[in-house]
Amino acid sequence: MTAKPIAHRAYPENAADHFLRRIISVASPARIAFLVLFLGLSAVPTVARAEVFDWNTNKNEVTADVSSGDLFDVLKKISTATHWQVFVEPETIRKVSAKFEKLPPGEALRLLLGDVNYALLPVTNGSPKLFVFRTSRQNATLLIPPLKAEQQDKGKPIPNELVVRLKPGAKIDDLARALGAKVLGRIDSLNAYRLQFDDASATGSARDQLSSNPDVASVDNNYAVQPPEGPQSLPGNASPPQLQLKPPPDNGRIIVGLVDTAVQPLGNGLDPFLLKQLSVVGDAQAGGDSPTHGTAMAETMLRVLQNMANGSTSVQILPVNVYPSSGSGGEPSTTTFDVANGIVAAVNGGAKVINLSLGSPSDSTFLHDVIQDIMSRLNIPIIAAAGNQPVTTPFYPAAYPGVHAVTALDQGQLASYASRGPFVSWAAPGTSIISFGNLGYGVQGTSVSSAFTSAIAAGYMESHGGSSSQAITFLNNNFGIKIKPGGG
Repeated sequence: MTAKPIAHRAYPENAADHFLRRIISVASPARIAFLVLFLGLSAVPTVARAEVFDWNTNKNEVTADVSSGDLFDVLKKISTATHWQVFVEPETIRKVSAKFEKLPPGEALRLLLGDVNYALLPVTNGSPKLFVFRTSRQNATLLIPPLKAEQQDKGKPIPNELVVRLKPGAKIDDLARALGAKVLGRIDSLNAYRLQFDDASATGSARDQLSSNPDVASVDNNYAVQPPEGPQSLPGNASPPQLQLKPPPDNGRIIVGLVDTAVQPLGNGLDPFLLKQLSVVGDAQAGGDSPTHGTAMAETMLRVLQNMANGSTSVQILPVNVYPSSGSGGEPSTTTFDVANGIVAAVNGGAKVINLSLGSPSDSTFLHDVIQDIMSRLNIPIIAAAGNQPVTTPFYPAAYPGVHAVTALDQGQLASYASRGPFVSWAAPGTSIISFGNLGYGVQGTSVSSAFTSAIAAGYMESHGGSSSQAITFLNNNFGIKIKPGGG
């Protein structure tokens, strides 16, 4: 799913480059051993106990049980509960550990923030502003957004839509007309169609008719998939990757299908690594002065490849946009139908690895079936973000059997925000610093972990004759993670 902004550390140099410079060619067993030792991946990460955070604005009281929580995560929860505008000094670092019940907000803030300074200022005809800082209030310039809707979504279907698959030879247009439906999307190669109805009642009636229609193979709900959070601006500049595109080996070029928001031009000689962008939701162009999430994932992959391949690789990225009107933030949600359509487009475009730095709690039978069909016919690794909530509940499509779910590490340990469900396959660094317009941006979350791992898989396949099975074995051996039953 999805990425979270990061701006809580000072970066005298590009931290991603510093980290990735330590990952040398995977062809060397000694370097592989060093990589495993450096990341601490052989140990089972410690899973924190379930946390409690209840900010009751009606009763004006707060209950919390937080152990070594991230300051930015706590501030995001405060912003969500109170609707305050929360600003923090970018380089403020603090692990939050506090346990209390039913305290007034002022006392709760004092215990949660500890030795970090704060000021809560009322605003006439507006939300109060909370400033959190180490040095001075004027330096608290980074706005902390509230939790996104995806983190509160319970997997409810879109009430006036259905996904229909027809049997061979059947036609959708006459059927849709008879049902009073509009065809919003189609995957003709699968005889699959996204239908929209006037309201929930019409949808229910149509579902009954479709279920008994001999031309219909299956009927499923369609679900919204919220966009992952885009990168956050960081103080200072960041150096772009230094990478040269080389001719592919005799067995063919390795292409990573990046199913995400639209990807902007990267500049700095990196655009040859991007194949012509595809879109299943209309115009795939993305502008703006800030990088999109897809752009951040693409550059994250190139930084990994730079260090795996000693600055020269034939691996390319195929961007597939599945979010309508993707821009530099504020993208509308996509749907499970469009994600499935994007995966099919990536496969048809020649992708040998599929990266899904997105997801939701919604279990779509249609998306599941599409993924299973691809995996049964083609030897293509599908790698997905495990989710940015410290829970064990499934996050899709990462939780589907056969999909390689990746959770996030922070300094070699399971990140405080990362999913720890039993469906998780691998763990990888969850922080990336990228360069866009000669400025530095940070992004954090299992989205980064998924992109990092997809690039490792692609680079390994390039150096080992295109073998996906060998790449999976390598990742199982070196990035595998074991979650104790119940997440504890």
